[in-house]
Amino acid sequence: MPIPRPAPEQRRWWIFGTIAITLAVAVTVWFGISASSGISWQDTGRTTVDDRTVQVRFDVIDPENGPVTCTLVALAPDKSIVGRRTVALPASRFESTRHVVEVKTTQRAVATTVESCQRTPTDTPGVTPRS
Repeated sequence: MPIPRPAPEQRRWWIFGTIAITLAVAVTVWFGISASSGISWQDTGRTTVDDRTVQVRFDVIDPENGPVTCTLVALAPDKSIVGRRTVALPASRFESTRHVVEVKTTQRAVATTVESCQRTPTDTPGVTPRS
C-alpha cells in the first residue's frame, strides 16, 4: 500500500512542521548536554569537632580545573541552619579534588551539606593554583 502524498496546499505545513521538530530536538539536546557539564560536588562526610565546630568533607569535580567558590551549611536536628561558610577553592591541575573545611556553628550540628559550588571569577585576588 503506497503512502499518500500530502496535498500541494499542505506542503508548506509539512515543511514548517519538519523544521520545527528539528529545532526542538536540537534545543533539547543542547540543554541536556549543557546541564550535564560544569561543576558538580559530592558530600563525603563530616566530623564533629565540638559543639561549635564541624568539619565538612566534600569532593569538587570541575572539568575546567578553575577556581571554585562553595557554600557549606551545618544543620541542627530540626534541620535549621546552625552554621554556614563560603570558601574559595583555587584552581587545580586535577579535575576532581577533595576538601576538608571547618564550619563554625551556633549549636551542635548533626548534618552538613554543600549547598552550592560555582565558578569563581578569575580576576579574584589571592587565588593560587591548588594541587
